[in-house]
Amino acid sequence: MSTSFDTAGIDAALADLTQGEKTWAATDLRRRRELLDELHAITAREAQAWVDAARVIKKLDADSPLLGEEWMSGPMTMLAGAQALSESLSALEQGRSPLDGIALGSAPGGRVSVPALPHGVYDKLLLSGFSADVWLKPGVDAGTARRKAGLAQLDPAATGGVGAVLGAGNIMSIAPLDTLYELYANNRVVALKLNPITDPLLPVFQTIFAPFIALGLVRILTGGAAEGGYLVNHPQVAHVHMTGGAPTHDAIVWGTGEEGAQRRAAGTPALAKPITSELGGVAPVIVVPGEWSAADLKFQAEHVATMRLHNGGYNCVAAQTVVLAADWPLKQQFLTELRAAIDAAPTRTAYYPGSDNRVAGALESYPGTARANGRVLVENLPTTGTPLLRTEYFSPVLGVVELPGTGTEFLGNAVDFANDELMGTLGANLIADPATIKELGGALDTAIANLRYGTVALNSWTGLAFLTPRASWGAYPGHTLDDIQSGVGVVHNAFLLDDVERTVVRGPFRPAPRSILGGEFATTPKPPWFVSNKTGTGTGRKLTEFYGDGKIRRLPGIFASALRG
Repeated sequence: MSTSFDTAGIDAALADLTQGEKTWAATDLRRRRELLDELHAITAREAQAWVDAARVIKKLDADSPLLGEEWMSGPMTMLAGAQALSESLSALEQGRSPLDGIALGSAPGGRVSVPALPHGVYDKLLLSGFSADVWLKPGVDAGTARRKAGLAQLDPAATGGVGAVLGAGNIMSIAPLDTLYELYANNRVVALKLNPITDPLLPVFQTIFAPFIALGLVRILTGGAAEGGYLVNHPQVAHVHMTGGAPTHDAIVWGTGEEGAQRRAAGTPALAKPITSELGGVAPVIVVPGEWSAADLKFQAEHVATMRLHNGGYNCVAAQTVVLAADWPLKQQFLTELRAAIDAAPTRTAYYPGSDNRVAGALESYPGTARANGRVLVENLPTTGTPLLRTEYFSPVLGVVELPGTGTEFLGNAVDFANDELMGTLGANLIADPATIKELGGALDTAIANLRYGTVALNSWTGLAFLTPRASWGAYPGHTLDDIQSGVGVVHNAFLLDDVERTVVRGPFRPAPRSILGGEFATTPKPPWFVSNKTGTGTGRKLTEFYGDGKIRRLPGIFASALRG
């Protein structure tokens, strides 16, 4: 086989991992938990170095308010994930289920729900008013859920070979968290190949995973598509997991060009091993009409702008289509606030490769829709047959669709539109004021159940599920290799639950103190992940420090910073 790169390094790494699998099989639950605790401690020490490297990758100024995104979606999320997994391992080590002591709930359709947020008193303090529940597939009862929680760690000696993880290039905690999920949920040792964008983080990741690397359980590789192709097709690799876009997935599974098309038509994949994936899509924001104040309109416009512009728009679950009621009396006022929020969001460099071309493609399809700072807002979109509904732009491009009806009629129309017209099933967002929620009653619960998405968020952004370690993260189940949509399988899921269907997130419609004045028991001010939050960087750093050492004395500083946001 002729290659333009050195295959020896990959071969050596996989040989090491093949031996390391024997070590992993012989490693008991106590030592597995200790490895997580060691990783947690190192991550806390390396958090600043992590954010410094991410700042270079994303071309952010040292004093940018957007660095809060890197603290929260980087080391903070990694710290939370490692600690939550450690707690599950501790339960298993003692012969208990990770769900012991957890009061399971119910969801529409006879489903069992597992509370992922809040988990403990600090969640209740730091994210007051927010919740997340993992819904299991219909037919799974509570006893089965408890018995199967733990996944591969229920039989740690039964390892699953070498897993190849193709890391993402957008959110810096994705690759290391996916590595932990392979190790613990699937009991596979891991060859992690970084996306070339994230190569500056290689020294940080090598340091964080040093305890695993020393035992031959993890190897971290670099390189581009050629190295990735060689890795995933290597005979010593038993399974592939990737995060990215559907075109990349299809190129890996079927091949490219005419040969790839022929393989796909014949149903004969080029990849001769199983693959799981977390891919993107066209995420909707369904805005349920109601009687909103001027402050409500402004806050929720900033909320929607955040769903699109967080991380520059380079998120798999970034909102791309806003669904409005055509006859909502406040529609034009909301759109005015949305335009203002998009234009006022901090400027940033388009760091992700191909972004400028994707924006240019959107402007070619929708001329005259450019806004400030390289952003695109397409209003009055057709409800079918238009590129924005079927193309994940992965850039600061947002569309607005208007549908008929009010109340339950609009909600039903919006759910059908999201399910039938939009590409992908990773996440869907709904926004509704408390009075409207009360008026809709069970119809809102039905709408949430009918949305075929891996995460559904009401008055929150689905991105919160990504930050919540015990929540599941992935597409709605049922996709196939020849129609992959947003992928197959889940990650994060620190309870190690089997039979996961989705995560449902809920948050307050208003920030404190307006939330309390409006009858919502929630004391959270403007969330620190909002692109309009003035103290997001300071709050994100303080939260990361707290997740690193758990010192109660840090809480007043977190609250003070958050309130100034």
